[in-house]
Amino acid sequence: MTISCMIVDDEPLAVKLLESFVAKTPDLELIGSFTDSVEAINAIKEQQPNLLFLDIQMPDLNGMELAHMLSVSTKVIFTTAFKEYAYESYEVSALDFLLKPIRYNKFIAAVEKARDWFSHREQVPASDNPSSVSIPCGSSDQTIFLKVDGEYRQVALSKILYVCGMKDYVMFYLEDSQKPLITHLTMKSVEDMLPAEQFMRVHRSYIIALNKIRSVDRNDCIYIGNEIIRVTDAFKENFDQYLKSKFFGQ
Repeated sequence: MTISCMIVDDEPLAVKLLESFVAKTPDLELIGSFTDSVEAINAIKEQQPNLLFLDIQMPDLNGMELAHMLSVSTKVIFTTAFKEYAYESYEVSALDFLLKPIRYNKFIAAVEKARDWFSHREQVPASDNPSSVSIPCGSSDQTIFLKVDGEYRQVALSKILYVCGMKDYVMFYLEDSQKPLITHLTMKSVEDMLPAEQFMRVHRSYIIALNKIRSVDRNDCIYIGNEIIRVTDAFKENFDQYLKSKFFGQ
């Protein structure tokens, strides 16, 4: 499919770079570029691009504020020089987060995530075509089946690092894999499907494998795989109880 896109960045040189990337990337159609985020709003609402390459730190209306104003049909890839915004970007279900200066290989990887998301969106709804089948947790192999790209993929529970939700889709991040498995499910259904003794929801958008936690800092940030996931207040009590049950020391 062709993915329509827009670019919003207050730096003209950054806009030019992204325009050059879009021009040489198959299946991307640029329908607008803006250096003024306020000016961009009306165009975005009128043309409803599939994808928005969006800077975060901009005058008048920053990228996070603009992202909260978008319809669910427009997905965001943030572009910024400030990595401290990475965590906040997932609060608005961004597909990816590109740090400036942006290299083309990173750009392509982000676009591939967009292709995956939109291809799954075009599939039959989960109610008519189930996306997952679970094998009872008592079985020796401890696996689940996920519907990915029109086929059922068997996934060992022991390979799951964490699950990240975005609207009616979830991304399963696995050990030894840079690319997540994306399937049409809700976080609630995943939470019910995964065994509670092995997995815990610590954020509205994250479920983690408890035995994959490397460390937890004083700010309730969990370090797992290459990700840092902050435990939010709604899930803090349960997570604290888990830590206490496993704590060895004084």
